[in-house]
Amino acid sequence: MDYINLEKNTLVVTKEPLAGYTLINIFHLFVQNKFLLGFRYLPRVFYSLFMSTVMTPFRLIERMRFDKDVEKIEVKKDPVFILGHWRSGTTYLHNLMSKDKNLGFFTTFHAYLPCVFLSSEKVFRPILVSSLPEKRPMDDVAMGADLPQENEYSMGAVLPYAYYNGWCFPRNMKFYNSFVCMQDVPEETVNRWKEMYMYMVKKVTLYWRGKQLVLKNPADTGRVKLLLEMFPDAKFVHIYRNPYHVYLSMMRFMRIVIPLYCLQVPPSLKEVEETMMDLYAEMHKKYLMERGLVPEGNLVEVRYEDFIRHPLREVKRVYDSLGLDGFKQSEESFRDFVKSQAGVKTRNYVVDEELREKINKRWGFAIKAFGYED
Repeated sequence: MDYINLEKNTLVVTKEPLAGYTLINIFHLFVQNKFLLGFRYLPRVFYSLFMSTVMTPFRLIERMRFDKDVEKIEVKKDPVFILGHWRSGTTYLHNLMSKDKNLGFFTTFHAYLPCVFLSSEKVFRPILVSSLPEKRPMDDVAMGADLPQENEYSMGAVLPYAYYNGWCFPRNMKFYNSFVCMQDVPEETVNRWKEMYMYMVKKVTLYWRGKQLVLKNPADTGRVKLLLEMFPDAKFVHIYRNPYHVYLSMMRFMRIVIPLYCLQVPPSLKEVEETMMDLYAEMHKKYLMERGLVPEGNLVEVRYEDFIRHPLREVKRVYDSLGLDGFKQSEESFRDFVKSQAGVKTRNYVVDEELREKINKRWGFAIKAFGYED
């Protein structure tokens, strides 16, 4: 097993996430990684520096024009957070709930270019559109500038401590994974992270003119306590999937994505596997420990396999469990979206005994907690 299209994708530069990062954040990331950049990936580095430099005056203009408005924004209804490990159905659930016109969300444009989306959409949206594939590289799911996206990307654009920075600097992936659960992270860093998270939520709330937000971010699965400190009445939807299938899907995912985004020669897939398995365990242990902090009626858990078979039934259960309005008026839109997904291909996974034993050893607690024991 090896990376997919590692050599072929070397000169693919327009997919590089750092192109939407602030210059100062790019510099911080280079320092964090001791400027250990792969020579073959210098075109991506130069492209990112060029695009970030072009956007710098637009960022300054946006801050001058809108920061006071963002500061004054009151988040009247705490967000609905969709939690769950990567490759567990969070995107499908997020896309479905975004059809509710009562809810706002981070679009791909907001998440990838969080410092310019209020004032410079006409300038930078076409550039983003031209760089996006019609479908995600790891599956058959549509991509688009206006489609829902993970807000973790917006954090990576402005802070050097975000999960997705590990895709760009995969030799330091374990370091960036530490910002998922925020354990053994300096208090000053955590406070800065919370400050920026709130800023981004307020900014997107301003864009949606005060609507309650539905936010999807797998990395937030390990941050329930932190999110409650900021949003005490937040609603949480945790979607979970067969851990054996998550493992296989994640390994394929990493083999595809790292070659597209990395700025340094990636480590062996064995190292990537170890890091991924460690994070899954750490994140779920923390979630299982912290889910009891959520006030009664503010958390609902969804089994991926049930959701895929009966999406409308399960999303109705989410609305009913969390006391959310809008299911009835959005039901037709939900139904239309579900029909549109009928052609999306899903993979069938075969788990051999050796792999099953390895996963049981590392993730056995989650297999038991979520009811996937044989």
